[in-house]
Amino acid sequence: MLLASGVAAAFVFLVAPSEALKEGECEVCLSFLERFYNSLTEQGINFTPDVIEEHLIQACKDVKSKENRFCYYIGATADAATKIVKEVSRPMSNHVPVNKICEKLKKTDSQICDLKYDKQVDLSTVDLKKLRVKELKKILEEWGESCKGCAEKSDFIRKITDLMPKYAPLAAKSRSEL
Repeated sequence: MLLASGVAAAFVFLVAPSEALKEGECEVCLSFLERFYNSLTEQGINFTPDVIEEHLIQACKDVKSKENRFCYYIGATADAATKIVKEVSRPMSNHVPVNKICEKLKKTDSQICDLKYDKQVDLSTVDLKKLRVKELKKILEEWGESCKGCAEKSDFIRKITDLMPKYAPLAAKSRSEL
């Protein structure tokens, strides 16, 4: 009888799914928390859960797009419905690796690991005329700009071309050399 229960326990252990993150999974979580952890370390911040939580909420005020959505999911934004910030601040105060924190967040809310960054457009080589208006608007949005009064695709292209030296100087330089 003892042998049978030992075999059953071993079988359950072998069949249990691995909780480790797969390649490319939790991209936003890993990237954001890694940068956040490194910034705390560089600033010499006291690693207590309350201090980390305070800095995390502050860091989330400045992010946009997918990182803002990540902050919303963990409850670090003012409009968040849930608040699981402690699931980040507590383990981080003990210097738990970021990938382990994201694994735990995935168990709590799988949406967190579904977040992926949008593919970046290489402005130095892309033919802006071949992009859709939606993609052109997205470029402007990432820069924090809008195109008031733009009615035609050419208006968006002109606005991007005008702003490129400010937001993507290397791309603007390489385009002018063509």
